[in-house]
Amino acid sequence: MENFKLKLIREYMREMAISAFIVPSNDPHFGEYIQEHFNVRAWLSGFTGSAGTLAVTCKDAALWTDSRYFLQAERELNGSGIELKKMKTPGTETLEQWLIDRLEVSQSVGIDSSLFSFSEYNALKLTLNNINIQLCNDPFSVIWKDRPALFFNPIELLHEDYSGESISSKHSRLISALGVEGPILYLVSSCDDIAWLCNIRGSDIDYNPLALSYAAVSNEKIFLFINQSSLKSQDKKILEGEGVVMMPYDSFTSFIQDYPEKALRVASPEKISIRNYNSAIKSGARFQLDQIKGGAIAMMKAVKNQVEQEGFRKAMLSDSVAWTKTLFWLERELQGDKLIYEKEVAERFAGNRSADPLYKGESFSPIVATGANAALPHYSPLNSDVEIERQGFLLMDTGGQYLYGTTDTTRTICAGPLTEEQRRDYTLILKGMISLSMARFLKGTRGSQLDILARGPISTTGKIYMHGTGHGIGHYLCVHEGPQSIRMEENPVQLMPGMVISNEPAVYQSGEYGVRIENVLLCKKWRDTEFGEFLEFETLTYVPIDTRPVVRELLCKAELEWLNNYNSEVIKRVSPYIDNDEQAWLSERCKELY
Repeated sequence: MENFKLKLIREYMREMAISAFIVPSNDPHFGEYIQEHFNVRAWLSGFTGSAGTLAVTCKDAALWTDSRYFLQAERELNGSGIELKKMKTPGTETLEQWLIDRLEVSQSVGIDSSLFSFSEYNALKLTLNNINIQLCNDPFSVIWKDRPALFFNPIELLHEDYSGESISSKHSRLISALGVEGPILYLVSSCDDIAWLCNIRGSDIDYNPLALSYAAVSNEKIFLFINQSSLKSQDKKILEGEGVVMMPYDSFTSFIQDYPEKALRVASPEKISIRNYNSAIKSGARFQLDQIKGGAIAMMKAVKNQVEQEGFRKAMLSDSVAWTKTLFWLERELQGDKLIYEKEVAERFAGNRSADPLYKGESFSPIVATGANAALPHYSPLNSDVEIERQGFLLMDTGGQYLYGTTDTTRTICAGPLTEEQRRDYTLILKGMISLSMARFLKGTRGSQLDILARGPISTTGKIYMHGTGHGIGHYLCVHEGPQSIRMEENPVQLMPGMVISNEPAVYQSGEYGVRIENVLLCKKWRDTEFGEFLEFETLTYVPIDTRPVVRELLCKAELEWLNNYNSEVIKRVSPYIDNDEQAWLSERCKELY
């Protein structure tokens, strides 16, 4: 029997004379998390992972996702009539090849023009050869009858005491960075870019303190497209004083079309929809692509100022205290007979964080994964009651949003007896994490050049993890932030002083266990030598690393010294904020290895 929702999209396709339709995970702002109103791929397919692309023809349907979601997608797509395509695995065809094999040259592929960026559209156009791409305007407004409405929550200004820079200063730096002579209109769709530029924070999107918004930046003004009733009147006046002109959220497309023709339109190709691109050039205006990877604002935002850096240190310390309290409670509970559930541990983290009055909420859906669940990189414990096993590993990956910073930490702890393979894998992952933490490198180095430091040790066993080693982190913004990264794939962005990035090597043994250890690092200057300026990392995370699984012989002298010094520093920094019992436990857990 045909999937009812697939039947609806196929009926729409017949009406529009379209032979295939592609549904991405995007919203018009191209963020990682989206409101349910825009979550059309999940609604249509039943797959709830954050990354995936669905393609539907009159007869077939398939969904492409990456290694983080293979097991989840197998489970959620079972019986749906949608075939799972595992990206970057041998024998898996690309979405484009799949469509080419099923369509004639005279047939059309439909897309929602607001959900494809300029870059994505042009890449699709290139690979589909002569197959026509038909731009559609939100077909799901018709076929999704009970579609959730958009919502707009209150918006707050982030005081300069926390942001470290005024709106007008950021505006001036942005115009200079773009390097355009004459009138300009810089088009911004990314909500986190806008939040940073305008020093605003909201709660329209889960886990990210963002307001649904667009912006158009001229030489003199920032036109901010938001739900204006979400702002207090006094905050509107402050924004106006900084050169911000507020406009209705839904007027962005018409505004950029009607704006004076002489202004050069500029936008990041990765962050402007093909719909808005077409509107920008409809009046005959000139258009220029922002050549900076991820966009000019993303690069400015990635390099944290001194106030933001100090905010990260405070946020990570507060979060490390919450982690320590949770781990103390958890280990004590594991020593008894009471059943403990994954979800219960996740809730305990949030409860301990809330003791900080500047805590604003979680920075992503928490992961607490026992046993085989830890082999799922993005497992969630929130929708089930899974008992924590008193054997093997327990993996926990969770973070918080604070007014002064965003956190992200992963620890894998010993929950009971371990196998020799588990102990070896744990030690090699720790070895890789330490190696990257100790790195010193010439300014101009890219993340891909450092990735092997973290990935190398576990690779000696013939095992590998398929996700990146490190992602940028926003300042009271998105926990996953670019444009910098540390991963195998080439990324032209150089690591620069002031960038904050995660360090999280891992290994996943399907159906058995997973190990991941993650600290957050701040890139900073080390020193100048005759060969140039060298950089290093400052570790910002101070959560005890479990040494019980460590195979001592697999760590060299420098790595063992780093580990002992790290756990000693954890005691020094965290102890003033915990009680006597917690201090005693922390001292035991952080005692030196010889």
